[in-house]
Amino acid sequence: MTKPLRKLLVVEDDEGLQRQLRWSYEDYEVLIAGDRDAALTLLRAETPAVVTLDLGLPPDPDGVSEGFATLEEILKVRPETKVIVASGHGARESALRAIALGAFDFYSKPVDIDELGMIVRRAFHVADLEAENRRLAETVRAGSGDVLGGIVTGAPEMLKVARMIERVASAQVSVMLLGASGTGKELLARGVHRASLRAAKPFVAINCAAIPENLLESELFGYEKGAFTGAVKTQEGKIELAEGGTLFLDEVGDIPLPLQVKLLRFLQERVIERIGGRKAIPVDVRIVCATHQDLDGMIASGRFREDLFYRLAEIVVRIPTLAERHGDAALLAHHFLAKFAADNNRSFKGFTPDAVAAITDWHWPGNVRELENRMKRAVIMAEGARLTAADLDLGENNDEAALTLKTARETADRVAIRKVLARTQNNMSSAAKILGVSRPTLYDLMRGYGIEA
Repeated sequence: MTKPLRKLLVVEDDEGLQRQLRWSYEDYEVLIAGDRDAALTLLRAETPAVVTLDLGLPPDPDGVSEGFATLEEILKVRPETKVIVASGHGARESALRAIALGAFDFYSKPVDIDELGMIVRRAFHVADLEAENRRLAETVRAGSGDVLGGIVTGAPEMLKVARMIERVASAQVSVMLLGASGTGKELLARGVHRASLRAAKPFVAINCAAIPENLLESELFGYEKGAFTGAVKTQEGKIELAEGGTLFLDEVGDIPLPLQVKLLRFLQERVIERIGGRKAIPVDVRIVCATHQDLDGMIASGRFREDLFYRLAEIVVRIPTLAERHGDAALLAHHFLAKFAADNNRSFKGFTPDAVAAITDWHWPGNVRELENRMKRAVIMAEGARLTAADLDLGENNDEAALTLKTARETADRVAIRKVLARTQNNMSSAAKILGVSRPTLYDLMRGYGIEA
């Protein structure tokens, strides 16, 4: 069965250019509109993902007022539409205004068909990515979000972790979560608790790295009145407070060796003694712990007890970094944009192309926490209708529109080429077909961008 062609709406009043564009875009179902009313009618009826829009439309063919009015109405009706704006009237000023209103990109007349074709292909690529992200977000909201403890994902690498969490949650085993800082270890620990038979009981978390060594023992095990100076009353520790539920030991690699011995004894006997106390107190609690440290190396150097590790790590779950979660950076960015915009009573139309490319291409050393912080700051500080790479502090804010658009195009092209090469396992014919270019063109682009297969 032949796959239906993707729909491209061309809003252009010049009949000769209409015919040229229709002939040039044989890979798309081209819809033609000569004025605003016709464009909006086709937009509602056909829902094209990409629109090329000439700003010089009747009744103002020598100006841009009608074109900008059409742009605003298109984005009002379908905000996700990628609108590529064209004009020969005050190109730089029109470009800045169009991008500020939410246009995807801009090109100047006279039309260079090859250049416009590349912009159109990239617009469809971004539209496809955003559509997939919206689909994945709906899937998460409808299903696996609760199991994951609120983690938003569509990446196979993270969904594999989710399935593992589901399997181990109901088992009476201790779980060790290994992953870099900012990867969502506590959210996953909460997911383990919520999916377990202990869900109705307490979930108690303690960050072992955040508490001074001399206070950590009393925080975990509690103390009796008069056990030390300042102990004016008996205090239950975190272990007791988690009775019947789950105790989450975050950054367990920071527990000092003397306290590791006491924790091991508790895990073996399932009883504790408060500091200053003599009474053995039985405690029924499940242990989930996490660390970003290399525990194997710590065991080898004598800084972490091997017998304690095996008690804590009956099941080990390794959490991928955000850079390893393919597609999740963009998905999470949309999630955080909606969340923080609502929290701060602000409204945005999404991201500019340079922001999408920068989010996809960034290596995210701080993982999800870094992305969340950048998004929160950007939502508060941004002035435009769409967040830019500069708003996210992921790119330079260049005042020259042409340079900004050129840089954005190049960045998006690099990202698209790398992704398609990875998907096709460097099959040049398949990659060229997906990207909509010839093999020689693909080789030229790779050479120009320094991409090696």
